[in-house]
Amino acid sequence: MNNVLRYLCTFKFWKELVLMTLGMAIAAAGVYYFMMPSKLVLGSISGLSIVISNLFGLAGITVKVSVVVTVINAILLIMAWFLIGKEFGAKTVYTALILGPLLEFWEKVMPYEKLIEPGLTSVMGDPLLDLICFVLMVSISQTLLFHINASTGGLDILAKIVNKYLHFDIGVSVSVAGAIICCTAFAINPFRLVVTGLVGTWFNGLAIDHFTASINKRKRVCIISKEYERLRVYIIDTLHRGCSLYEVKGGYSGEINVEVQALLTQDEFSNLMNYIRTEKIDAFITAGNVSEIYGLWNNQKHRRGNSGV
Repeated sequence: MNNVLRYLCTFKFWKELVLMTLGMAIAAAGVYYFMMPSKLVLGSISGLSIVISNLFGLAGITVKVSVVVTVINAILLIMAWFLIGKEFGAKTVYTALILGPLLEFWEKVMPYEKLIEPGLTSVMGDPLLDLICFVLMVSISQTLLFHINASTGGLDILAKIVNKYLHFDIGVSVSVAGAIICCTAFAINPFRLVVTGLVGTWFNGLAIDHFTASINKRKRVCIISKEYERLRVYIIDTLHRGCSLYEVKGGYSGEINVEVQALLTQDEFSNLMNYIRTEKIDAFITAGNVSEIYGLWNNQKHRRGNSGV
C-alpha cells in the first residue's frame, strides 16, 4: 500500500494520467464528430456501439452510444481480468472507462448537430473526408497512449483474448476483430459504407505504424576514428548513453581501426555531431534510423553501464 501511495505522488504518475486523459479526449472527439454523424463503422468498439445503438433505435428504444461504449468496455475488462490475467494494466482500465464520459463531454461542449451545414449529413459532408479525419485523430490518440504503455481498451482487449486462445499474432488479432466488427455494420449501413469502414480499419493500422515509428525513432550511429576513446568518453559521460567498440580492418588499406556504435535520440545525435565538428575529430560516420528497441536502452539504472547496441 505504501508503494502505491508513493507512486501516486510521483510526477510520472500525474504526467501519464494527463497524457492518457488527453489521448482519450482526442479519440472521443474523433468518434463523436466524425464517426457518429456519418454512421461510419470501423473495426472498433465505438463502431460496434454505433450499430447496437441504432438497432435499439429501430426497435423504438433510445440508447446513447456513450452508454453502450461504457457497458461493452466494462464487460471486456471483466473478461480480460479472468481470461488474460491480473497483470492486465490499470492504465487500460482507466482509458476504457473514460471514453463514454468523454463522448458525453464533447456532446455538452459542442453538439455535432451545430457543425453540420444544411443539406449535409455529416460534419465534413463526405464519408471519405469523415473517414480520413477520424482515422488521423484516433491514430494520434492511440500512438500517444502506446508511447506511455497504455491503450484505448475495447478492441485491444478483444484482440488480446483472440491472441491468447486462438494463437494469432496480435496484429492479425486486431485485424480479424476489426473486420468482424465492421461487418456488423451491414445491419444499419449500405454496402458502400461498410466497405469504407473496412478500408478505414486498414488505413488506421497503417497510420498507427507510421506515427509509432516516428515517435520511437532513434539513430544508430557507427563511427570509425583513431580518436575513438574521446568519442566513447563523450557518449558515456556527457550523453549518458552506452556504446559498443568493435575492431575493424580496412578492406583497401588493411589498416586496423576501432568502430564506435551507439543508439541515440535525435537530440543526442545532433549534440554528438556538433562535438565532432567543434573538436575537429577526423571520423568516418554512418547513421540510420531505428524504430524499435528492446531491452535496457530506456532503463535509467542501466543507461551508463550498458551497451547502446
